[in-house]
Amino acid sequence: MVPLSVQSVFRITDGKLKKRQQDITNLYVLNLGYESPKGLGIEWTEMNLSAFLTSAGINSAICVVLLLLYSILRKQPGNVNVYFGQRLARLRLGNHDPSLIDRFVPSASWILKAWKTSEEEILAIGGLDAVVFLRTLVFSIRIFSVAAIICTFLVLPLNYFGREMQHRHIPSESLEVFTIGNVKEGSTWLGVHCFALYVISCFACVLLYFEYKSIATMRVAHVTGSHSNPSNFTVLVRAIPRTSGESYSDLVTQFFSNYYASSYLSHQMVYRSRTVQRLVSNAEKMYKMLKFSSTQQQYGSSFMRCGLCGGTANSFKTVSRQPENAERSDFGDSDLREKECAAALVFFRTRYAAFVASQALQSPNPMLWVTELAPEPHDLCWKNLCIPYKLLWIRKIASLLAFIVFMFFFLAPVSLVTGLASLDKLQNTFPFMRRILKRKFMNQLVTGYLPSVILILFLYIVPPLMMLFSAVEGYMSRSGRKRSACLKVLYFYIWNVFFANILVGSVIARLSTLSSPKDVPSLLAKVLPQKAFFFMTYVLTSGWASLACEVVQPFSLLCNLFRRFIFRNKDVLSFSAMSFPFHTEIPRVLLFGLLGFTFSILAPLILPFLLVYFCLAYLVYRNQILNVYVTRYQSGGLYWPIVHSATIFSLLLTQIIALGVFGIKKSPVASSFTIPLIICTLFFNMYCRQRFLLIFKNNVVQILIEMDRQDEQGGKLEGIHEQLYSAYCQFPSTSPTLCTDVSLNEHENGADDKLQDLEGNKPGPDEASSSGSSPSKPEK
Repeated sequence: MVPLSVQSVFRITDGKLKKRQQDITNLYVLNLGYESPKGLGIEWTEMNLSAFLTSAGINSAICVVLLLLYSILRKQPGNVNVYFGQRLARLRLGNHDPSLIDRFVPSASWILKAWKTSEEEILAIGGLDAVVFLRTLVFSIRIFSVAAIICTFLVLPLNYFGREMQHRHIPSESLEVFTIGNVKEGSTWLGVHCFALYVISCFACVLLYFEYKSIATMRVAHVTGSHSNPSNFTVLVRAIPRTSGESYSDLVTQFFSNYYASSYLSHQMVYRSRTVQRLVSNAEKMYKMLKFSSTQQQYGSSFMRCGLCGGTANSFKTVSRQPENAERSDFGDSDLREKECAAALVFFRTRYAAFVASQALQSPNPMLWVTELAPEPHDLCWKNLCIPYKLLWIRKIASLLAFIVFMFFFLAPVSLVTGLASLDKLQNTFPFMRRILKRKFMNQLVTGYLPSVILILFLYIVPPLMMLFSAVEGYMSRSGRKRSACLKVLYFYIWNVFFANILVGSVIARLSTLSSPKDVPSLLAKVLPQKAFFFMTYVLTSGWASLACEVVQPFSLLCNLFRRFIFRNKDVLSFSAMSFPFHTEIPRVLLFGLLGFTFSILAPLILPFLLVYFCLAYLVYRNQILNVYVTRYQSGGLYWPIVHSATIFSLLLTQIIALGVFGIKKSPVASSFTIPLIICTLFFNMYCRQRFLLIFKNNVVQILIEMDRQDEQGGKLEGIHEQLYSAYCQFPSTSPTLCTDVSLNEHENGADDKLQDLEGNKPGPDEASSSGSSPSKPEK
């Protein structure tokens, strides 16, 4: 026997220890339900809870600082048009000069005002769409309150003590021990996870049913409450066939006088004149400025200097409206005929007749005489009415292709974010960062905070681009364009934020192990617990911090500073207020709902942070709807079907992933009980679509006929008919007796209102409604 040296003994012992340590690591990985990273090109990175706590602390500090800053900025007189644009759009600015001390002392009064405002006031100020958005937040608060209670006190302890192991100090614990991956295979505790899934799914379906029923009732009340809404009497006609020797206007008159002789009232042609539209818009803005200048003369001298000539604002004088000018038209009849488009707005005598004409097929060729109910006058997008109808489908296809290409192009920043989450990949790519990443705080900052921040910065370009894609499609209404952008942003978030972060790296490396599509749920079940850490930091960064930025409005604040100090414009009324960005905020809320449902039983640690986000969002957005955003048009609650469908999708995806997890964990009882839950959810969605969805797609004939009878018995139909001509007026100067008086009266009525105290006086429902004007008699 050859004697071994001491060095040889230590070498053999060290090799055995390393091999034993590698075996334990592989066994731990396999017991967690993941495949061994060896040979798959994936580096194992331990997700430390302290890194997540670092991210939570940074975002909490940002939120507190920005909210305190907002409570001070909103009291400054120079920022009134930034934080009270909604009220300035309806009321004239009054005297509001808080004391110097109060202006620089933070306060929470805005939170109390937002909390105490009733839903009726929200409905009167922001419309039904704003109520639907807030109802979505209320639904999320209710469902995730129940989910947080059940999963935090039942599921989370079972995950933490799911296997026999020596736990470390909680801040130093790996995040995987709080996920379902820490539960042993075949454990009877998985029945508790299945029970929690049942409770969450059933409670979500019950809440969805009652919310759908309530909002459908509000939708019907919205229709019945708008007796003078001109869109109920108006049909938009496109693809009018051209005949030689006859104008489009003559063709419309002949067609509807022939086939709708008893109900046809009149029509308004659509004209090609973008230059005139811009001139009219500029004239309206100039009128507001001149009107404000003349109003200021009544209260005192203005010392605002003109940036070009050096004169004061009082040097301008308002041009009086002369009667002889009202009879002059900017266009001749021959000019108007040359500018006619193959589209027209046709007015009917009753709502029922307009609805029937909008739903009927007017010609054997479906591409000719295409009819639909016209949008509301302020919602109508005039420039898209001249787009040939046969080109709309080409535009939609082009927009869809561009959307798909951009979605796949966006995988590059997602890959960058995934690489930042792995220290090994980051050090191999950037060797100079090894010394920096050795520091514990920098390590936690890079892995726990930086990836979500980079992803959010890239996501800022998504909503404007999706709005551009929707504009290319040629929607006839602004609300329809915004709903289309909302769907595109939602699809983009679900694919690029949720699925792409799962697919990039982990799943792609495992694609070789997939034998059939049936293995996809199992694959997602293996990868999702690993990604819980990233999505938790994403909730903090894109949720908490974005709400603080939303309430501060940094972009509008900077624009206001440039306007006041660089361009020397002190006029608060010249600052145009924004409309509510439904296409940005609804997809974000629904994405967080998807994360909450998906990780409710997989990684319940995310639920308390989501619940804080929804509660804070409820207060912030109520404040923004009351004070900041202006409601120029609304869709009548058409965003709720989007919310309902996205929630059902989240529930089904959660149940399918849970089925895959229970299969991996070899729990046949939990797997068998999950299948009926998926089927019941599908049947529930089918019932809701049959019961409520048609109310949002079509008007109720019974209600329309009753409204027509009431107006006819009360003698109101004649007055409504007279308002139709002035409501849908493309160029106010072309029909002065019908349109100019209406627009001027609206400005004069709005200038007579007073706002004495922006902080204390809340506008009532009467103040929130737009000022109506007396109808003008149409020219015969």
